Amino acid sequence: MRQIKHPNIEQFELTDIMYALADPTRLEIVVMLATAGKKMTCGELDLNRPKSSMSHHFKILRSAGLVETVIEGTEHMNSLRFEEIEQKYPGVLKAVLKAAEKV
Repeated sequence: MRQIKHPNIEQFELTDIMYALADPTRLEIVVMLATAGKKMTCGELDLNRPKSSMSHHFKILRSAGLVETVIEGTEHMNSLRFEEIEQKYPGVLKAVLKAAEKV
């Protein structure tokens, strides 16, 4: 089974997280994952954008430490790494999600 690389909590950088969240598409993916509170497939999160574009967005979200992607059979299951981000940067993701509600 192919593994996807993810940074560990010590590698999380606030600048990378904020850069990833600055893009409206990536912010929408994070909001969807936070709202769902469960793993979601890439197909459930495609937002009617080209697959290549979504792959790029998921790569940035993973490298920032926001999303974990696990391959289960033929599906790529994505989950928000909320607890880990909250542990390193308390309140940051909560504030971003709250601000996104108002937009």
